[in-house]
Amino acid sequence: MALFGVFQAALLLALLSLRTYQSEVLSELLPLTPESLEVSINSTQQRLYLQWRVHNLTYHQELKMVFQIEISRIETSNVIWVENYSTPVKWDQVLHWSWESKLPLECATHFVRIRSVVDDASIPELGLWSNWSSWEEVDVQKSLGQGSLFIFPKDKLVEEGSNVTICYISRSPENNISCHLEGVPIHGEQLNPNVSTFSFNNVPFIRVTGTNFYCIMNKHETSGTILYVSKVLEEPKDFSCETQDLKTLNCTWNPGHDTALIGFPSQRYTLFESFSRKKKLCARKNWCDWQVAPDSQETYNFTLIAENNLRRRSVNVFFNLTHRVHPMKPFKVVLKSISATNATMTWKVHPVGNYSTLLCQVELHGGGKVIQHNVSITTNGQYFLSELEPITQYVTRVRCAAAQHFWKWSQWTRQSFTTLEAAPSEAPDIWRNVKSMLGSRTVTLFWKPLSKSQAHGKILFYNVVIENLDKSSSVKLLSIPAPANGTELTLDQKCSYQIHVTANNSAGTSPASVIGISRDSGNKKVEERRIQGTEDGFSLSWKPQSGDVIGYVVDWCDYPQDPSCPLQWKNLGPNTTSTVIRSDAFRPGVRYNFRIYEISTERIAYLLEKKTGYSQELAPSNNPQVTISNLTSHSFILNWKDYSTDSQSGFIQGYYVYLKHTAEQCHPGFEKAVLSDDSVCCKYNIDNAEQKTFVVENVQPESFYEFLVTSYTSVGEGLHDTFTKVTIPDEYSHVLIRIIVPMIFCLVLFMVVCYLMSQWMKDKCYPDIPDPYKSSVLSLIKYKESHHPTIMKVNDCIPDAIEVVNKLEGSKIQFLGARKSLTETELTKPAYLYVLPAENYSGPSPFICFENFTYNQAASDSGSCGHVPKRPTTPPSQLALLTSSENLLKSLEQNYMNSLGESPAGETSLNYVSQLASPMSGDKDSLPTNPPGPALGSEYRMQMAVTLGLASPSPSENSSLSVTLLDQGEHCR
Repeated sequence: MALFGVFQAALLLALLSLRTYQSEVLSELLPLTPESLEVSINSTQQRLYLQWRVHNLTYHQELKMVFQIEISRIETSNVIWVENYSTPVKWDQVLHWSWESKLPLECATHFVRIRSVVDDASIPELGLWSNWSSWEEVDVQKSLGQGSLFIFPKDKLVEEGSNVTICYISRSPENNISCHLEGVPIHGEQLNPNVSTFSFNNVPFIRVTGTNFYCIMNKHETSGTILYVSKVLEEPKDFSCETQDLKTLNCTWNPGHDTALIGFPSQRYTLFESFSRKKKLCARKNWCDWQVAPDSQETYNFTLIAENNLRRRSVNVFFNLTHRVHPMKPFKVVLKSISATNATMTWKVHPVGNYSTLLCQVELHGGGKVIQHNVSITTNGQYFLSELEPITQYVTRVRCAAAQHFWKWSQWTRQSFTTLEAAPSEAPDIWRNVKSMLGSRTVTLFWKPLSKSQAHGKILFYNVVIENLDKSSSVKLLSIPAPANGTELTLDQKCSYQIHVTANNSAGTSPASVIGISRDSGNKKVEERRIQGTEDGFSLSWKPQSGDVIGYVVDWCDYPQDPSCPLQWKNLGPNTTSTVIRSDAFRPGVRYNFRIYEISTERIAYLLEKKTGYSQELAPSNNPQVTISNLTSHSFILNWKDYSTDSQSGFIQGYYVYLKHTAEQCHPGFEKAVLSDDSVCCKYNIDNAEQKTFVVENVQPESFYEFLVTSYTSVGEGLHDTFTKVTIPDEYSHVLIRIIVPMIFCLVLFMVVCYLMSQWMKDKCYPDIPDPYKSSVLSLIKYKESHHPTIMKVNDCIPDAIEVVNKLEGSKIQFLGARKSLTETELTKPAYLYVLPAENYSGPSPFICFENFTYNQAASDSGSCGHVPKRPTTPPSQLALLTSSENLLKSLEQNYMNSLGESPAGETSLNYVSQLASPMSGDKDSLPTNPPGPALGSEYRMQMAVTLGLASPSPSENSSLSVTLLDQGEHCR
C-alpha cells in the first residue's frame, strides 16, 4: 500500500506539471494568424500560387493546423472558391498552396484571403478560427500592355474530354467583335462590357497541330489562340520483364495512345527497381533493358512510371529472375538422311546460364497434316521423322523453353524439305465401255488419275496389258503416256479378254487393276426406270440378281449433251444395294442416265439396271412442231412428233391443246382457259404422252380457228407463244374441186395437143428457111485460107461438071459470091444442079443434092435426089460441054450473061450434086482413082435425091444452059 501511495502521488504531480505547461503554451499560441501572404500567378498553367508564414510559434513547436482559403472574382463579395488546407506547421516555416482557375486569370480580377485554426487533439482549447487576413488583389489586366484585343489563355494544353474556358478582352469603346472556333461562328457570355467568355465542354482531339480559336474586331483586327488537345495518357498495359541469358532483363509494355503534339513531347517512361533503388529513363516507348546485378539478385520489383505535361501513371511487377527465362530461338536446323518416308532433323540452342535442360517442340507441316513432338535436350537436339508421304514437301520448325520453370517458348526456327519418290501404292481405278460392231468390239478403257498420296510421284505412263483368254500366247502391251486417262481398243468379238492396267513413275510400278471382257458384251437389254433427283443428288437402289459378285459399279455422264463427255463411275462393295450419286456438274433441266453393273468374280461387268432422271425438272422450253392434215369443212387433224431426249427439260406427261374461235364456245371435252394476255380460249388436256395426234371436230365451215399445242411436265407447261391460224373450207368446196380439177387437166391436155399439131402443120406447110452457114456440107470443104467455117461460094471452086435442067417457066438463080442474077427460060422439067465427077473417074459417085421449096414450091413433084451409083456413059454429044473445065466455065459464063433478066424468081428448082471425095485433099488431082467403097449422098430435110441416070435426061432442043462461074482458080471438093 505504501508503494501504491507513492505511485499515485507521482502521477498527480506529473499531471499538474502538464497542465501548467499547456497553460503556458496556450498563453503563447493565442495569436496564430497567417501573416505575410503573397500571391503570384502562372499564366501558362492558369494557377494562383500562395505563400505565407505563421508567427508566434516557439522553436520547438510543431502543430497541425488547418488553413481556410477564400477566392473571389471581380468583387470580394463574389466568392468562387473555398478550400481547407491541412498541414503540420513548424517554426518559421513558409507554407505554399496553389489553385488552378477554370477562367483565365487575365479575364477578371481575383481576390484571396486566408485564416487558420489549430487542429491538434492534444490542445482542444485552440480549436477556434483566427481572424481573416486582408484581401490580396490579383489584377493581371494591368500588365497586358498596349493593344485593343486580347484572347486568353495562350496556347493552352489540355487532355481530350476536358472542359475549357476562353475569353477575350477588348479595350475599344466599340464592341463589334465576332469569334470563331475552327471557322465556325460561336457566341459567348459577357462578364463585363469589355470581357466575354466561351465555355467548351468535353473538347475533342482534332489534330496534333491543335484547335484554332480567333476573334475579329471591326472586321480588320484579329487575335487568336491555339488550344492543344492531347490524348489522355494511359496506364501502361502488359508490363512484363524476362531474360534470355540471365544477364540482361528486357521489360516490355503496351504504351497505348501517343500524347505527343506539335510543340509538346510525347510521354516519358522511367523504370525504377525498389530493392536496389535504381532508376533508368527508358529511351523507347514500349521496352527497356536492365542489366542484371552481378551479386546474383534473384528477386526484382519494378515500377514503370509514365508521365507527360498533364498526367502521371505507374504500374509495377514482382518476379523471380529464374522464372522469367525466355530462350533464344534454335539455330543450325538441318535435315539429313531424307528418304521417301523418313528424315532426321538436328538443331542447336544457345546456353542459358547454368540451365542444362531445355524443352524443345518439333512441329511438322505437310500433306495437309500438322504433327507435334516434345524433346528434352541440353545443347544439341535431334529427332527422327517417320511415316512421311513420298514426294511431299514438308516444313519443319522447332522452338525451346526452360524445362524447370516454364515461362515462354522461344521463336520458331523453320526448315523445309521434300521426300523422295516411291512406287505408286494403289492400283488405278479403271472402267470400260463396250460397243459391238461388224464382228468386232470397240472397248473404250477409262481410268482415274491417282491422287498425290497414291501416286507417290509424277506418273509418267500407264501400261495396258491385253490378254486373250482363248489364246494363252496372245498378249499385247500398250504404253500410254501420262496424263492420258483412257484409250480405245478393238477386240475380237469371239474371244474373251482380261485387261491389266498399271501406273508407273520413276520409282516403280503400281499394283495392277484387272477387268474382264467376255464374248458377251454384258449389255443385255433391261428396262429403263425413271428416278427423281434432289438437291443432294440421285438416290439409286437395285436388287442383286446373283450372290457371286465382288462389287457393283454405277456409271453416268456429267454432260450428257456433249458427245465427247467421258464416263464417270462409282465403285461399290458387294453388300451394297443403294447409293447416292452427287456431282457439282448436275444442272436442273438436264436428263441424266445411270447404268448399274454387277462385277463377277472373273471381274466381268454385267448390266443390271438402267435409271434415268432429272436433278430438278423444269417446264418445257419449247413446244411441239405441229402440222395439219385431213382438213375438211367439219374437222381437221393436228400431228406432231417426239421431242429429242436431250431437248426435254423434264419427263413429258402430256399435252395441252388450245383452240380459239370467234364463237368462244368450247367443244365437248374442252374447258375454258384464260391466257396470260387475258384472252379466252378453249383448252383440252391429253394426259397420254405417247399420243401425237388430235382430231378437232365439229368446226364451222367457212370460218377460221387458231390453235396451240404445248407439252407439260410435273413442273408446268411450255410457253404460250404464237397461235397458228387455220381456215375451214366451204362445205361444198370438195365437190367443186373434184369437178374443176379434171376439167383443168383435160383443158391443159387439149392445149398441149393443139400446140403439137400446130408445130407439125408448120413443119409440113411452112418450114423454116435453112441457114446456109449451118449446112453440114461445109464440113466437107477443106479451108485453105480461113480456119472458120463459111458458106461455099461458086467462085471458090471449079466444078467437074454441072448440069442444069430447066422447067418451062423461067427461074432466077442467085449464086453465092456473084453480084449478078441468072435468068433462065421457062423449063418443062425441074432444074437440078449436079456436081459430077471428073472424066477419068470411074466407080460409084458420091454426091450432095440440095433442094429448097423456097425457090420452087412445086419442086416436090419434079423428081428425087438419089445416089449415083457410078459415072454414066454419056454420049459425046450430050457431054460435049463437060469435057473441059475451061470450056465449061466459058459456056456457063456466056449462058449466064445471056439469061439475065429472063427467068422470073421462084420458078426454078435447083438440085446441087457434088462429088464427095473420101480423102479430103487440097486439089482435084489428088483424088484417088479407086475409092474404097460407095459413098452416100448428103441431103437436107425435105430434099429429094435422084441418081444421075434418072435425074439427068438428055438435053432437048428447047433447053439451054446458063451458068456463071467466078474465081476459076479455085477447085471444088
